[in-house]
Amino acid sequence: MTGFTTGEYAMGGKKLEVPKEIARDLACVTVILDPRQSTQVGVAAAIEIAAPSLGANVTVAGAREGADLERALGAAAREPNGGLIVLASAVTNAHRHEVIELAARHRLPAIYDFRYFVAEGGLASYGHDPAEQYRQAAIYVDRILRGTKPADLPVQAPTKYELVINLKTAKGLGLGVPPQLLPRADEVIE
Repeated sequence: MTGFTTGEYAMGGKKLEVPKEIARDLACVTVILDPRQSTQVGVAAAIEIAAPSLGANVTVAGAREGADLERALGAAAREPNGGLIVLASAVTNAHRHEVIELAARHRLPAIYDFRYFVAEGGLASYGHDPAEQYRQAAIYVDRILRGTKPADLPVQAPTKYELVINLKTAKGLGLGVPPQLLPRADEVIE
């Protein structure tokens, strides 16, 4: 058996570093995840481990349905200097417009897994590049069709991560993106 993973647990700390750089007063971060996805639980644990060194407290909020998202965002909004890390799942993807809108209404800096959240008005995203994984998957399919046994192919982790920042959203939240962060971004939406 072979395949592709969608993330590396250690990247969880990076998901906290980016919003801390943009919103320096960020102190209370709510991680929204699907508790049924073990990978997301692992990423959240990595975020919790990184939090003390970054001066943040982390709360994990499980979201199995849309109502859970509204409750989690409401709780995050009541925290002073609150922010969000939204891990992509069927629930967060299906309700992404609501999540982005609620984050903006509550003035919560939020980071997401994928670019499409930022293109639709989210503040920032940091995650693997799905297009790169699809290219790698095509290579695996070719190798299998040529006779390689799937069991002989190792499970592949993402090889390319991308950072996307929406400056218009940052301005709307009253945040100034540090100039040293912009060159590190793979894309800046203005």
